[in-house]
Amino acid sequence: MLSGLAWLALEVKSLDRAVEFYQEHLDLPLRRKDGREAALGAGETDLLLRRPAGVPRGGLHTHYAFSCPADAYDDWWDRLSEDFDLHEETFGDVRSLYFYDTEGNCVEVMGRDQGSQTAITGLMEVVLEVEDLPRAEEFYTALGMEVVDQGDRRKRTRLTAGPFDLELWEPHLGLADARGGVHVDLGVYVDDPETATDAVWGRADRIEDLDSGAVRVRDPDGHYLTFVGE
Repeated sequence: MLSGLAWLALEVKSLDRAVEFYQEHLDLPLRRKDGREAALGAGETDLLLRRPAGVPRGGLHTHYAFSCPADAYDDWWDRLSEDFDLHEETFGDVRSLYFYDTEGNCVEVMGRDQGSQTAITGLMEVVLEVEDLPRAEEFYTALGMEVVDQGDRRKRTRLTAGPFDLELWEPHLGLADARGGVHVDLGVYVDDPETATDAVWGRADRIEDLDSGAVRVRDPDGHYLTFVGE
């Protein structure tokens, strides 16, 4: 039902400083910018940097992951290690590095894709903090996401939509002392916003029709999910 990640929004104090950070360290192109919000490109996904001047605000201390070609991972490690004390984890034959941005968000770069380019190729994972893990699982599996991994003590659940993954964490520190994001704002592509809305009817705290034809819902933990028709 969820066919792609349209955007992830992060709350920032200084828009100019945050834009400069992501352009300088990760070469993300600036797609648009106004007084409250800037959109940077990560493959087909927008990374939105947003001043807290309205609702949805954008996530705080969010852990999320960019993807890059596996052959470019060492180049990213060498480049980023000049400015950051990097943390590394290995998942099978895939390596990931972790560092922190200007707002305390834990940024992961995972070398998993094919290709010879060095650029960031996408935004493929977001971690959400939830109060009640089974309730959160029920909300997101109703949208067609599949559970692919769970923590030994059920503090976390990983789900996939295919093109991107979500991890749901009860409050705790994860790899590289990362935390799940609070009041995160996500945009997701769907075939039909009405069908997606029906799937979470009775589970969402709020449902709002937008002028664009998209539908914005708020999940039981205060995260916003906007269904954008393809």
